[in-house]
Amino acid sequence: MPILLFGSRHLGLITGAKTTTIRKIWKTPLSPGDRLHCYWNLVSKEREKLFEAEVTDVEVVKFADLIQNDALAREEGFKNASELESEFRKMYPEHVNDESLYQVIRFFKLPIEEWEGTQINEKAMITKRADIFFDIGKFDKSVICYTAALKIDPNDVYLLNKKGDNLSRLGEFNEALKCYDQALIKEPNNEYIWNNKAIALLNSNKPIDALKASDKAMEINDSNLVVLYWRGFIFEMLEQYDKALECYDQILKLNPDNSEAWNAKGNLLTQIDRAEDALECYDRSLELCLESDPDASTWNRKGNALMELNRFKEALECYNSALSLEPENEVFLSNKGVAFMELNHFEKAMQCFRKVLIINPENDDAQILLDECLDNL
Repeated sequence: MPILLFGSRHLGLITGAKTTTIRKIWKTPLSPGDRLHCYWNLVSKEREKLFEAEVTDVEVVKFADLIQNDALAREEGFKNASELESEFRKMYPEHVNDESLYQVIRFFKLPIEEWEGTQINEKAMITKRADIFFDIGKFDKSVICYTAALKIDPNDVYLLNKKGDNLSRLGEFNEALKCYDQALIKEPNNEYIWNNKAIALLNSNKPIDALKASDKAMEINDSNLVVLYWRGFIFEMLEQYDKALECYDQILKLNPDNSEAWNAKGNLLTQIDRAEDALECYDRSLELCLESDPDASTWNRKGNALMELNRFKEALECYNSALSLEPENEVFLSNKGVAFMELNHFEKAMQCFRKVLIINPENDDAQILLDECLDNL
């Protein structure tokens, strides 16, 4: 019973696009008609069954020929033969002489009802793989998996919603909206899907349509913190700032310890020139963040609010706190440089802008500010 292990690079196994694999030759080479048991070889010790397959063809090739064959390399999931060679030299360090033999195995994925071994819930297996990719931010891979799972069950609302989320993160908002609309046909009272649709519409530069979708979510549950948060952001995009503040205040009424809402309210108050009030929000957000993980962006935003109040020394302390968490952040460094300029500490400001330009030589703003410092020395 030959067993083949595959890594997550081989997503074509899920879609059915991959029907070939290349392995060093075994003591008992495979033959057409042999049964394969195929598994994911996870980083953890778990092995998860993919499917069973039947070998349809086996071709034996020398390593010297294999590393010249771009077409075969692409079948195996590599960009070209050079990439295959590099990987195989790591995988099979004792099997990379010109005469070393490899078997190119072609196979046919068998229907579950024809398996010899334990049958699996294929939809659940693919969905689990998709969720893993989604959680680690590999949205291009997770959308492939969700699409494959939807071929098994086209009406699964969870899958439709998750595929929409993936497509939104990939900037494919129109396709995402199709997924959300299909999901809403099945579950018209799902406030989370209405909210996701609102986010996709907002990202499509359709804030009025986004508000209509948010209205639907609010009709279902007007106490949903996630819906309220995004509703506030939609009102901001529509420049209806009073209504946006109402949303953030409603969140904080329901949950006074919501650091994101304090942050959002602070950002909005800064935008409408209420810097003193914004500071109170940032301080509250920082108190909550510091109870767990410090938040560099909030330190930076508090520094910006203090700059507007001409409290430059206090702003510097905030930027230093932000930079202690993200020392290579060019935005934080530039802000710190500007604070030094306001305090007439031009040499210290120049050090900040020079570091920015080391990180990003194309930062034109930093170059202009550096030149201005030189003019003031």
